[in-house]
Amino acid sequence: MTLKRILITGAAGGLGQMLRPELKGMAEIIRLSSRRPLEPGPHEEFVACDLADAPAVDRLLEGVDAVVHMGGHASEAPWDVILSANIVGAINLWEAARKAGTKRIIFASSNHAIGLYTRQDKLDHTSPARPDGRYGLSKAFGEDLANLYAYKYGIRALCMRIGSTFPKPKSRRMLSTWMSYPDMVEMTRIGLTADYLYEIVYGVSDNDRNWWDNSNAYRLGFRPQDNAERFVDEVGAIGEATELAEHFQGGRLAATEYDGKPRGEGQ
Repeated sequence: MTLKRILITGAAGGLGQMLRPELKGMAEIIRLSSRRPLEPGPHEEFVACDLADAPAVDRLLEGVDAVVHMGGHASEAPWDVILSANIVGAINLWEAARKAGTKRIIFASSNHAIGLYTRQDKLDHTSPARPDGRYGLSKAFGEDLANLYAYKYGIRALCMRIGSTFPKPKSRRMLSTWMSYPDMVEMTRIGLTADYLYEIVYGVSDNDRNWWDNSNAYRLGFRPQDNAERFVDEVGAIGEATELAEHFQGGRLAATEYDGKPRGEGQ
């Protein structure tokens, strides 16, 4: 299937840059968007846009069939930053998609939407959000926003709770959370082509130490190629800075500003 136009928000970021060449065969035109200028190549176009600017986002979505939404602030930050970039920006994107008739959005959610679960907890796509900070909360909000626009307005949404997407793992934690670039590309392709309305999946490779049951992604056709275990000798001794960070799936972000000792269910 070839779409007319796919939009990549946050196209100047690491994942946006990685996905750019990989998605070219899926659309006649790849529209790139970020606040920082980019030089478009063949079959690409660039539209500068701040996602907090609703009229600009309306213009950005004109003529777009599908969105790969990588835009926003990519880590923990003060409330005003998260509110503008990740919450207001997401609202503007989905509302502009509704008005433009855009059919689907691939949403870069995050493991930090469930980061306050412990590393002994086994999660799947039905596990409720348990964000580990303001950034994680914004990703949980994005999942619910996608749910609303899917079931009320018919905009398909694949919410990828991305673990750690780098060329290779950087720490022992990433032996559980790592997603290789080829597996990220494959999941994005599935998001753009599979038959679904609204789904949550985990952005993670087929790691031996995986904390997440990703059978929902497999049901949609995801077949990961990579396993972080081959890097165990290289990064297995690189742990978190604190015992609290080692306790939570969200690691350092979960431990940041945490008040007191870990709380169990009902506490």
